[in-house]
Amino acid sequence: MAGGSTGASGRADGEFVLKPWELHGEGREFEKIGGELTKAVAALEQGLAALGAPWGADRPGSGFAAVYGPARGELVGGLRGLAGRVAGIGAGLHAMAARTADAESSAASGFGASAAPGAPGVSGATGVPGASPVTTAVYSTVPGATPGAAPTVPKDMPV
Repeated sequence: MAGGSTGASGRADGEFVLKPWELHGEGREFEKIGGELTKAVAALEQGLAALGAPWGADRPGSGFAAVYGPARGELVGGLRGLAGRVAGIGAGLHAMAARTADAESSAASGFGASAAPGAPGVSGATGVPGASPVTTAVYSTVPGATPGAAPTVPKDMPV
């Protein structure tokens, strides 16, 4: 992601951190880029339509048109689809942020807490209507480890 620490891994303790507010920020960026790409595709379509058929109606022009016409439609259609998918990544990041915050809140309340102990949180809304307040979720990549608990599981403990 753009310089953030969302999903940072490779830490010595085997953890990575998801920060919902950073996921929302990156989601907005993808939505913005998707919108800009949509505008660029619309401008391309208008420009191509304004050209009409500059290759002419003669035999060589007709041959070119037979190949160019379908390729032009496929290109523009593919670019429209790409713009939608890029914006969709933004929506997915927003959903991931909301679910991460909700899961963290649910897990913390199951242990009698309101958020991960010592985790830097941000009070306020997540930017998604109905979503829980923003918290930082810390997930361990050590097999059997409990998030926010000891970094390793004792060897004599069944997992």
